Amino acid sequence: MNRMQDLYNKEVIPALRKAFDFKNIMQVPRVEKVVVNIGVGEALDNPKALEAAVSDLTIVTGQKPVMSKARKSIANFKLREGRLIGTKVTLRGDRMWAFLDRLVNTALPRVRDFRGVSANAFDGRGNYTLGLHDQLIFPEIEYDKIDKLRGMEVTIVTTAKNDDQARMLLRLLGMPFNKKEA
Repeated sequence: MNRMQDLYNKEVIPALRKAFDFKNIMQVPRVEKVVVNIGVGEALDNPKALEAAVSDLTIVTGQKPVMSKARKSIANFKLREGRLIGTKVTLRGDRMWAFLDRLVNTALPRVRDFRGVSANAFDGRGNYTLGLHDQLIFPEIEYDKIDKLRGMEVTIVTTAKNDDQARMLLRLLGMPFNKKEA
């Protein structure tokens, strides 16, 4: 069992049950999945950019990403419906816990001038989205092998009923929230 999953089972569940007065263990919020995506707008001009994004995402998550297509045409962005525009990975189970562990304990502390992540990036339904400016914060990525710095979006989907429950769940799992906002 993963270190993060072990922490969740031994410390987070009892703390959440006590804080929110859950009668049943199944009421306790849990992390359902983690979705990591990279939008590659330049893929319209440079098809190699999408391949590079796919390889970066594969290295970071340990799982092969799927390509995302544009849902509708937008003339201002020179975008046509059906064109490949990004890539994403949905992590569940052991890979999800391993990725969360690496994100919280290894990658985020490597961000330059890091003061914590925003505590206000919840969507109202207990899901948290975090934007990362570049892929170099993950130690698996080698600086010499990348062609361009690419940002990525990490969405943590929880079963929490509201943002307060999700915020406490992520804080107990070690998510370094900004002290001023929290």
